[in-house]
Amino acid sequence: MPSRAAPEQISEYDVKAAFLMNFAKFVEWPSTAFASSGSPIAICILGKDPFGRAMDDVVEGETVNGRKVTVQRMTDPPAPKTCQMVFAAGAGKETAKALSGLGRGVLTVGEGENFVRDGGIIGFVIENRRVRFDINQPAAVAAGLTLSSKLLSVARAVEK
Repeated sequence: MPSRAAPEQISEYDVKAAFLMNFAKFVEWPSTAFASSGSPIAICILGKDPFGRAMDDVVEGETVNGRKVTVQRMTDPPAPKTCQMVFAAGAGKETAKALSGLGRGVLTVGEGENFVRDGGIIGFVIENRRVRFDINQPAAVAAGLTLSSKLLSVARAVEK
């Protein structure tokens, strides 16, 4: 009897990597968020990287609005115009506050229901074993970002 290969398991962070890439497609950054007109959209992973190769694989060869998408890993908060999106794994209140201090032009993404309440823009949550996300719309506006209505419509909750 022929054996069937087990379907490949998709991890929580594979799903989150795909979400991060798609977030880039539904956010408008001010031109001041970039060092130059040819600068890439940099997705920065702050602290311990839970993605492994998944994030690199997802962005490989991708462009959004004519800009290449790149991934950077860092241990300290980025300098201005270095990152357009910053993801912090396991973000707590202190992390959300630090990320909110990054200034205009940075989409902050973290984990847990409190992330958006503590000033982050998008917070991943697990609901019924599925990855979902909440959005803090005032934090996005304060960062000078415009979030697509399509992105807002698929969020689990939007803080207004």
